[in-house]
This record gives sequence, C-alpha cells and structure tokens, in this order.
Amino acid sequence: MKHFVLSALLSFTVLISQAYANPDIWKIEGWGNTDFSKSSIDFKEVLSGGPPKDGIPSIDRPEFRTAAGIEGLEEHEPVLSLTVNGQTKAYPVRILTWHEIVNDVIGGVPVAITYCPLCNASVVFERTIDGDVTEFGVSGKLRHSDMIMYDRKTDSWWQQFTGEAIVGSRLGTKLKILPSRTESWSRFVERHPEADVLVPNNIHLRQYGSNPYVRYDTSNRPFLFRGEFPEGIAPLAYVVSVKDGDKPFVVSLQKLRDEKTLTREGITLIWTDGTRSALDARQISEGRQIGNVIAKRGDEDIPYDLTFAFVTHAFMPDVPIEQ
Repeated sequence: MKHFVLSALLSFTVLISQAYANPDIWKIEGWGNTDFSKSSIDFKEVLSGGPPKDGIPSIDRPEFRTAAGIEGLEEHEPVLSLTVNGQTKAYPVRILTWHEIVNDVIGGVPVAITYCPLCNASVVFERTIDGDVTEFGVSGKLRHSDMIMYDRKTDSWWQQFTGEAIVGSRLGTKLKILPSRTESWSRFVERHPEADVLVPNNIHLRQYGSNPYVRYDTSNRPFLFRGEFPEGIAPLAYVVSVKDGDKPFVVSLQKLRDEKTLTREGITLIWTDGTRSALDARQISEGRQIGNVIAKRGDEDIPYDLTFAFVTHAFMPDVPIEQ
C-alpha cells in the first residue's frame, strides 16, 4: 500500500510539473531574462524539484578552515576534494547536500563545485566562459532527475551532469570539467592535513550532517524521473562513469568492488573501502559503506562520476553499463 501511495503521488507530481512546463509560466516564476527560443531539449522533460529559483542557496562566499582543525566530521563521511595549480580543498558532502553549488576560486581558477543528491553526481567545472567569470545558481528545475543549474549573467540553463547549456543564449556551450575525488574524510585529512575545508557560513542555516533523502539509494525508483530504466541492473545501482577521452564508458560499482582495479581505454579505476553513502541513513555519518573510487590515466587523476545506473542511461544511452 505504501509503495502504491508513493507511486501515485509521484505520478501526480509529474503531471502537475508537466502542466507547468511552459516558458510563459517560467517567465512569471523569475526567468524573464532566459532566452527560451534557444533550446536543445523537450520542455516536457523539465520538472520542478519543489524549491523556486535560488530556493536552494548556492554558496557564493565560501568559508574554510584548515583540515587539521576541523571537528565533527566522522572519519568515513564523504568529502569532494580537488587540487588545482598546487592548491587543495575539500567540500564535505554534508554541506553540498543542502546547497548543491559552491562558487569558489582554487589555485587561481574560478570553479563551480556541484552536487546533485538525486543523482549522487559530483562534478567540478571551470566557470570562466569566453573569458568571463560566471557565477552559477540552483534553478529549482530538474531534467531526468538531475539538477538544472543557471548562470547569473544570462540566466541560461545548464545540465549539471553534462556541464552543457541546454536553454538560453549560451546554448551548446560546454563547461570544462576538472578532476575531483569523492573520498572519506579520514583519507583526505591524512593526505592533506593543511588543506582548506569548506565550513558552513551559518551552522544554523541547515541541518548539516543529516540526509533529507533517507534510504534513497536503495529505493526502487528515482524521484521525479520519467525516462526509461536500463535493463539488467537496478535503476539506483551505483555505477562509475568516465566521460574523459573519445570513448566514454560505464562500470557498475559492484564489478569494481569485486575486482578492486579495472583498466579501460587507458584509464585505471581503483576501489578501496572506507566511504559512507550520503543517501542512506538519516545521519550521513551512519550511512552504509560504499567505498572510495579513484580514476587515473597514468599518474594523473581524471574526471569521473559515482552516480546511478538510471542517470548514465538517460544521458549516455549509447554507452552500455559493464557489469
């Protein structure tokens, strides 16, 4: 009965969202500067995630503390880490869950740190476009259950998973993706005890450390998704996707866990134990272990994503999932 009610509620929500998938209505909602005449998508694919434009507030003036001085993070909690031009920073997923975008500068490079909980997609982009430093915000819209970002100069819409502008004057522009890792707090602080770590601007603004999507990554179906599911694998099974190079590929996390190391297209994936899911228990610090993933070409990290099977099937439909 419970699953029937949830399914009915989801269907009703999708129908309501579809009814409002109209640029004239979106303009009333605050998108008057968006050029909807330029689009690469079917507007019916766009659903409201609930919050309005900027209802999920991006962090635009991030504050940091040194890793060795951080308290309150459990050793196996996930953080997103990256190094640019010799500078290293970490962004705890407990904070990203509630803000989804951090506009920052690292190693002199303006970047957008992004996380979509419904896809568990963590992607870091350079945010300089044609020489112009651009700030990104959360639109409150979803496509294939993935966050649609927007840039605050043109109000163009950007698909978070791909980094491509899908609506607006910047249509077709692709952001450069930077290598990052989602790893356990203990692994990061051991490697970089003097690095900067993101802290909340206001600790009371959100319930940092809690997970609003309890048991999401073991549920039967994704939220606000109306596309086809991949065959032979659960929609919310974790997969590792690599889009770097000419031949993208996707491997199930279970296969990587079983083999520990895989090499495909000159890229080596490495799995080790020790990182909790951010989408399992009520408290992220109590989530089940899913492990660390590293992707390398030779000695250099390359971009990868630890996401769900339904996500790669939606955005990379011609790339099979190796199991």
